[in-house]
Amino acid sequence: MSNTVRLGDVATYINGYAFKPEDRGMEGLPIIRIQDLTGNAYDLGFYSGEYPEKIEINNGDVLISWSASLGVYIWDKGKALLNQHIFKVVFDKIEIDKQFFVYAVRHKLCEMESKTHGATMKHIVKKEFDNTTIPYPTMETQCDIANRIAKVENVLKKRKEELQLLDDLIKSRFVEMFGDPNSNPMGWDETTVGDVCYYIKDGPHKSLLDIGKGNGGYPFISVRNIVDHVIDFSTAKYISEKDYFDAIKKCHPEKGDILYSKGGTTGIAKLVDVDIKFANWVHVAVLKYRQDMLNGVFFENMLNNDYCYAQSQKLTKGIANRDLVLSAMAQIKMYRPPIALQERFAIFVEQVDKLKSTTQQSIDELQLLFDSLMQKYFG
Repeated sequence: MSNTVRLGDVATYINGYAFKPEDRGMEGLPIIRIQDLTGNAYDLGFYSGEYPEKIEINNGDVLISWSASLGVYIWDKGKALLNQHIFKVVFDKIEIDKQFFVYAVRHKLCEMESKTHGATMKHIVKKEFDNTTIPYPTMETQCDIANRIAKVENVLKKRKEELQLLDDLIKSRFVEMFGDPNSNPMGWDETTVGDVCYYIKDGPHKSLLDIGKGNGGYPFISVRNIVDHVIDFSTAKYISEKDYFDAIKKCHPEKGDILYSKGGTTGIAKLVDVDIKFANWVHVAVLKYRQDMLNGVFFENMLNNDYCYAQSQKLTKGIANRDLVLSAMAQIKMYRPPIALQERFAIFVEQVDKLKSTTQQSIDELQLLFDSLMQKYFG
């Protein structure tokens, strides 16, 4: 695929309209912002006034977010209006397969991340975007490449959906065995986090030097290392032995404890199910609980249930610097079923986790294949 073409020579890129906050109402067409494309939207605004026809989008339109969070999408949620910082792609210059274009631009946007400009909001300069080149093989080859990648992507999507269904299965089993915590229909003993925990502490209130894993460092985790129900040590800082022992004098996480996020993203619990020496930053709390009263798997799921999570969000203070202080954390209400029943639930979760592990392995392998195809055709 020696032929290439500039993005500026492929299509016309129409920027969305700068809607004002007061333009966002309850009626009319939805106003689509970047967060509505990335799935992080909190409220959808509508506009019922007149608008330039060029900012209208419909199913099948290709959209490119060129500011803050870079991405390329095929719109599929009906007629809407485009907010600023998003391009609508109008294929009016050359013949190109739409899906091929999407994959090519997605790959190039990863490269553009390092070339974005702006201090508070990163963005792509239009001139640099237009001058970015993508492969331009024959139409037949474009369709063939797009179909190959799409097949892998579709299977990858299904595997991720399977993983979500397994998570949903655990949540439904929790309610089936214990009842909805909001109403406690089975009349379990009611308690609080403070009553069942004899130790609620957070880590050092300062950042520690990252010396690297290869230099014999100990993992030093923050909220970002608690993702998708696992503790991700691969992205952790690694601190010196001295800093580690100083840190655990203040807060000592061990296998069987609960980690609970308290800064930034708050109210996310994770059972420490690995026997690894590590320390935690101030934004993560460590809960040591009475194990004659609580099973760790049950406790993790209890805290992550909507009932406890909603309490954690109400108790979190601040907007820019969100903090769930330890004293507030201790106030979170919960119920405590018999330990034997909790342990039965833990066995069920263990069985589902085995299925999740197999599914995650398949996802990892498919992701590698997808990445290799993207690199082969667009790298």
